[in-house]
Amino acid sequence: MAKDTEYGQSTEVTTEYIMSYVAPLDPPLEIDDQMVIVNVRPGGWVKGPGISGKFIAPGADWLRAMPSGVLRLDVRGLIQTDDGAHIFVSYNGVIKHSEESAERLNNGEVMTEKDIPYFVTAPTFQTSSEKYGWLNEVQTVNKMVEIKFGVDGYVKYDVFVVR
Repeated sequence: MAKDTEYGQSTEVTTEYIMSYVAPLDPPLEIDDQMVIVNVRPGGWVKGPGISGKFIAPGADWLRAMPSGVLRLDVRGLIQTDDGAHIFVSYNGVIKHSEESAERLNNGEVMTEKDIPYFVTAPTFQTSSEKYGWLNEVQTVNKMVEIKFGVDGYVKYDVFVVR
């Protein structure tokens, strides 16, 4: 058993790029002051060294505003690979906007990872495909690359396995 006095970093976290994806988004539906739901439209793309596909229905983002103003994401989506496999993706995450970035996003501007102070999520995947079964066995992180709300809305992420 570790001693109570053994405190401090004792391991390292590394990441390995596995894919990028763009999910097309419908305009946000405001439920109340604390919740917005964003439908994920079919289409977009998923591409990486070992995967290629697109999003199909169903899928959506539930965004909940916390008292601090931070947004908590609860997202579920479905990927269909070019070779016919289905991969369920689910993730939670945190978005920290500035007043300016929130206003710009809500006005339909394309925002990049440089425009929003913090936007990171933690996806897990589920599939019965042997080819993509390795996704069942890893934890990943999404780093937002671009996002746009409104007409022709979308979100683009780079996805990394955490090691």
